Order: sequence, then structure tokens, then C-alpha cells
Amino acid sequence: MWIDTHCHLDAAEFDHDRAAVHQRTRAAGVAACVIPAVEAANFEAVRVLAHAQQDAYALGIHPLFTPSATEGHLAQLDAALHTHRHDTRLVAVGEIGLDGFVPELNTPEALSKQQQFYKAQLQIAQRHQLPVILHVRRSADWLLKGLRETPVAGGIAHAFNGSMQQAQAFIALGFKLGFGGALTYARALQLRRLATELPLSALVLETDAPDIPPHWLYTTAEQRKAGHAQGRNEPAELPRIARVLADLRGISVDELAAVTSANARAALPRLQ
Repeated sequence: MWIDTHCHLDAAEFDHDRAAVHQRTRAAGVAACVIPAVEAANFEAVRVLAHAQQDAYALGIHPLFTPSATEGHLAQLDAALHTHRHDTRLVAVGEIGLDGFVPELNTPEALSKQQQFYKAQLQIAQRHQLPVILHVRRSADWLLKGLRETPVAGGIAHAFNGSMQQAQAFIALGFKLGFGGALTYARALQLRRLATELPLSALVLETDAPDIPPHWLYTTAEQRKAGHAQGRNEPAELPRIARVLADLRGISVDELAAVTSANARAALPRLQ
């Protein structure tokens, strides 16, 4: 059994075949998916979808959506977490965090707003005693600083690609680290080193579908110019991604499935 700890199945890319994607997911042995919200406008959509598919969901405001976010959206998040506090499919506050990569999000004003929403959502997660699912892109040290100032009930550092020292700091704060399609690229040496050398107890698996396609779905810029579409990632790819990780670590696929699923349930206890 596999658990995809991060996939955006509510995305428009799945509108034309979402039921078929779900069927392929289960057929591939992926028993559960976690669907994180990215803005207040899709809180209800991810909740309804998670229930329809017998999956799990998280509610939060993604850093890429902070430019248009308001204090009212934070109040909406707080209210939704209260309303659905007994919903066992609601497993975390997320996707929240900070993005240090997108230039327009890193002007002094935009970065200040990112940090404001990150801190506020950590406080909300703390109040509701929920773990968090973190967006970590060139922002690990900032995120760690926030977690030390506002401790939460652990969670997952999604698509982790920081240093070994940063990884160990997240682990020390009770976090698991998410790995997915990016580790299937032979040139991803640092990421593969992390995935191989970190304790197996720290790892969870994810696709970030429809994004971060594994190498067998990736098309180059030249291929896209020639009319080839970028391959869409989906949860059914998770076992093949996992096979790459199992080979890197020299363990069986069955062991990896058992341990990473247990890790996911430890990070997000309501997945139990």
C-alpha cells in the first residue's frame, strides 16, 4: 500500500478525466492521497473531492496565492478548521510556507506578506493542534525560524530539496520530508544523496500531481516547441517513482511501501 502525501487532484488538469485518474490510482496500489488546498476559494472543493474519493485533505493558503490573500481569508481558514474539526479526512493545515524562488514574490513588500501569512497560519495550526504541510522552495531557513517561534504538531516538508543540515533540523522539529518525481532524474545528485542518506524513518512519498513529473513524463523545451505536451503527473506514478528510491537505497519495494506509509501516518495522525 502506498500513500501519496501531496497531490492537487482538484487542479483543472484533471477536470476531463478525474474519475479515470482515481481508478488508476487505486489500481496502482495507492490507497490514499492527501489533497492540499492552495487558496480559500478551493477549500470546499478539496473537502468535497476528498470525501468523494475517500482520500484526505488539508486547508491552507499557498505562498504563491498570498498576493491576493486577505485577512478575511485567514478568518475563513480558521472557521473552516473549526467547522470540520471532527472530520477525520481533514489531516493538516496546508499547503502553506514560503517561496524564495519566484522573483515577484520576493520584493520586500511581497516577501513581508508571505511571511505574515506563514506566521498567521502556523498560529492557526497551533490553535487547532494540527500538523502542517509546508511549501519549501529556497526558503528552508526562513521556515525553520518560523517553526521555532511558533511550534506546531509536526507535519511534512513537501518536495524537500535543501541541505542535509536543514533536513536534520526539520526532522528534529518532528517533520517528515517529502520526495517524489524529482529524484528520478540522474542529474539530481544532491536530492538523491539526501533520499539515500537520510534515515528511512524521515521519508514520505508524494507526486505533487499534476506537477513535478518523473523523468519518463518530462519533455524538454525543444520538444514542447515541436508540439509535444509536458507529461501530466498523477498518483498512479507513485509506485514507479518509489521503485527508483528503493533501488537507490538498496531495499525492497515492499519495505519502502510499508515504512513510508507508516511515516505518513506518523506525520499526519488522522490518516490512521
